[in-house]
Amino acid sequence: MSLYIGIDIGGTTVKGGVFDDGRLIYENSVPTDAEEELADLIDGFVERLVSGASKVFSEIAGVGVGCPGVIDSENGTVVFAANLRLKNYPLGKLLAEKLGIPVRLCNDANAAALGEAKAGAGKDYEDSITVTLGTGVGGGIVIGGKLYEGYKSAGAEIGHMVIERGGDKCSCGRYGCFEAYCSARALTRRTRLAMEDDTSSDMWKNYTYETADGRAAFECMDNDRAARQVVDWYLKYLSCGIANLANIFRPQAIIIGGGVAAQGARLVEPLQKLVDAELFAGSSYAPVEICCAKLGTKAGIYGAAALFD
Repeated sequence: MSLYIGIDIGGTTVKGGVFDDGRLIYENSVPTDAEEELADLIDGFVERLVSGASKVFSEIAGVGVGCPGVIDSENGTVVFAANLRLKNYPLGKLLAEKLGIPVRLCNDANAAALGEAKAGAGKDYEDSITVTLGTGVGGGIVIGGKLYEGYKSAGAEIGHMVIERGGDKCSCGRYGCFEAYCSARALTRRTRLAMEDDTSSDMWKNYTYETADGRAAFECMDNDRAARQVVDWYLKYLSCGIANLANIFRPQAIIIGGGVAAQGARLVEPLQKLVDAELFAGSSYAPVEICCAKLGTKAGIYGAAALFD
């Protein structure tokens, strides 16, 4: 019997799981220690995972790792990860030497996309795209059941395609990016502007300017004009970005993850209608299902382990 381990490295936490034929049998996490070399931290964490799963190390066939930043998957190198303060760090090589078993590396957003494709909302499809709507906008592309990483594993920077030429400035330095309009941060900013413009809005009943975020608009949109306008604005830009992806790749499903996805049907149902209206050749010919991610914060470890599929 061969088992695989999936590791998801975050800025504050490293999550991991032991998988038996794709089934998660044990999971745990440890703090990301900035003072300890990352390879040493993961080496020790792998031992804890094996022990916690009541297995022996000889049963482990490989370790997959999802890491933030620019990752050279072929060489197992973290080219650049600002929040981990890493540059040209040979994590894959170091781990393989320490563990004595195969190690595979990929970008964390790609790992999450692969996890959703293999075990989550996309498991019934060969082709899917996962779009995460969080502090930024990220995601990954799975074609024919395989992760698409592009030239030099540069990945798909979904959040940095322009959807409003000359629009708002993005964190990347460009103007009008998908991320600048559809991240949770952008939704929060638009919500607060609407509250400032309409002091009679129902959004003031449960939120202050400081506590308001995108939830306020969705919670109040049925009976509040200002909230409805925020949601309509957000869906207009979100559907533009999603339709672009759908028309370029024509996947069977586009999976929405991240904090904004917590809105569930209130987000997905109107989004589906807007995207359907923009699909080339129409939605009846080659439909693209818009759905919410299912694995939550576990998607990364599922996908990391699935790098060996």
